[in-house]
Amino acid sequence: MNTSNQTIKTDLKNFTLSALEHYLNLQKKERFRALQLFKWIYQQDAHSFEEMTNISKAFRAELAEKAFISNLEPETIEEGSDGTRKYLFNLGDGNAVESVLIPIEGRNTLCISSQVGCAMACEFCLTGTFRLTRNLTTSEIVNQIMAVKRDLLNNPPSPLTGESGFDDGEDSDDVQPESPAAIRNIVLMGMGEPLHNLDNVIPAIQIMIDGNGLQLSNRRVTVSTCGLVPEMDRLGREIPNVNLAVSLNATTDELRDRIMPVNRSYSLKELLKACKKFPLPGRRKITFEYVMLGGINDSIDDAKRLLKLISDIPNKVNLIPFNEHEGCAFKSPSQRAIDAFHKYLIDRHVTVITRDSRGGDISAACGQLKGKLEKGKKSD
Repeated sequence: MNTSNQTIKTDLKNFTLSALEHYLNLQKKERFRALQLFKWIYQQDAHSFEEMTNISKAFRAELAEKAFISNLEPETIEEGSDGTRKYLFNLGDGNAVESVLIPIEGRNTLCISSQVGCAMACEFCLTGTFRLTRNLTTSEIVNQIMAVKRDLLNNPPSPLTGESGFDDGEDSDDVQPESPAAIRNIVLMGMGEPLHNLDNVIPAIQIMIDGNGLQLSNRRVTVSTCGLVPEMDRLGREIPNVNLAVSLNATTDELRDRIMPVNRSYSLKELLKACKKFPLPGRRKITFEYVMLGGINDSIDDAKRLLKLISDIPNKVNLIPFNEHEGCAFKSPSQRAIDAFHKYLIDRHVTVITRDSRGGDISAACGQLKGKLEKGKKSD
């Protein structure tokens, strides 16, 4: 990332369009200048003010004295045999985060991070073992997208078939193939709990869906949460049209208390009440993510309880077979258990996707690449 003089200069990528207008107004500049800058930054991917040829040299020089345009370049890119790409971004302060690109049937889904580490401490989550170091800034969130878009322009992936398990807000029959270099869906499901960093996540989403910014449809942005109830309410008020994915993972408070400490603050009853209140435009549904842990939460009784919990909420279920990792005692479920759980819900007219295991040969689960490289550095 460009870090020169960050202590005294302002990173313009931390601003939404309205915030940029306010910033320039304080500099006694015309309002239309904000739109010029915004388009150069997000539509032309400008790295410096010198590239902005329709802006006077004097204004460019003035901007360069007070502000800068940050950038991220991946430190490491791994590509799996299935086309999945894992990006590790060095943030310039000794910290790093990951993004994962999943190409499916001409639709590229990008999973991005919102924090360095995570404070939620879910028992089965590798990222949680890093604990929370800090929040990502708005610019660090959007820069993950811009860096991957840059990589795709130079190295477009081959479209694959299958299901990503991510909700793009549209019926699959309506999806048309796009350029291999286009990012169709953004999911905030990488490192960190997005709702624990809403002060930066909300402006980042506003930049993503701005017609003068990254120009993504709000139908194609999904925010995942482990169940921070007050923050769900805030997200629904401030950006009501994004997709919501709730990481449920248990059907009783007893089990959820054990594997997801957030449940001790916000019980299943409170969480599901917040889901019912969340504004869902049109035919959209809340995606309930359910990590299947072998012998823990993968029985037919669990499936029955799950159906009862979500039956009065517009829903989709995303079954995620646990990806075993070093230092964790949980095991992957058997294929028999996965199939039985899936069939029970499908037979009762629940929309269910069992997420394919993607990128298994490149450490694609959240935190695996970061952990592998850190372990390597310690052994050097």
